[in-house]
Amino acid sequence: MRRRKFISLLGGVIAWPIVARAQQGRRRIGMLVNGLEADAEVAARVATFRRVLQDFGWVPGTNLRVDARFGDNDVALRGKAKELVELAPDVILASSSVAVAALLRASRSVPIVFVAVVDPVGSGFVANLARPGGNATGFTNFEYGLSGKWLELLKEISPAIRRAGVLRDAASPGEIGMLAALQSAAPSFGVELSTIGMRDAAEIEHETIAFARAPNGGLIVLGSALANTHRDLIILLTDQHRLPAVYPDRIFVANGGLISYGPDRTDQFRRAASYVDRILRGERPGDLPVQAPTKYELVVNIKTAKTQGLAIPPAVLARADDVIE
Repeated sequence: MRRRKFISLLGGVIAWPIVARAQQGRRRIGMLVNGLEADAEVAARVATFRRVLQDFGWVPGTNLRVDARFGDNDVALRGKAKELVELAPDVILASSSVAVAALLRASRSVPIVFVAVVDPVGSGFVANLARPGGNATGFTNFEYGLSGKWLELLKEISPAIRRAGVLRDAASPGEIGMLAALQSAAPSFGVELSTIGMRDAAEIEHETIAFARAPNGGLIVLGSALANTHRDLIILLTDQHRLPAVYPDRIFVANGGLISYGPDRTDQFRRAASYVDRILRGERPGDLPVQAPTKYELVVNIKTAKTQGLAIPPAVLARADDVIE
């Protein structure tokens, strides 16, 4: 009996650390994504994030629980940010400035890893890029040198362009700097800039139609949450009025836009998984530097070009990372 009791007790001692480690390792993360779950591009980015987390050893249903929320406008994201914070996750992945702002209004203590944010310092999300200092850190999706690239692409695909309408969210702090960079670059391309507001669908439609009345015009769409919310309308208007348009994200081109150049958003979700892993293992977001993009992609939609009567130059097609036909 003593030997049997000893063996039973020994088995319990051996098993206890395994059970304890499993209980201690069960963590919870949230995801607040600016976009719709049914969108193929959004789904691919989320799937990449989940896959890389598993590569780090975080397996949903085993040692991790993932609560994901999606929304394509400010009101929806604010409500879902509150929902996620109330679940008390160990860390939240946030996609877009709107999502980060909503989460920071809900909590200044839950760790946040962001992607697709234009100006985290100007927006008040972090103290500085090297030492964020608060509960948020992550990956920016813009460098001001991109402005010249957008104008260059616009002139390459339509050399006759002399005017460029810039669709931008006037309330976005990050887009103030983006517009200023475009204004500085425009004279060297012989292009006159004007702005088109995106406060709501009516403003976008009215101002885009007014811009299209004069010849030799094209559009540059800045990467705000509002642009994503009104993506279908913007693409429809560019087709109806044969306005060549350059977008900041392949998601526009995958849905019928003409051409995009910008950071590889899937790569940002991949890199964000490494920060989430580090926070789950005990590091603080305020100690992790905000990082700039390292991969960019040029995407062209040939079908849209044909619809608009444009012949994409071979040099542009040769540089493209993806050509949608």
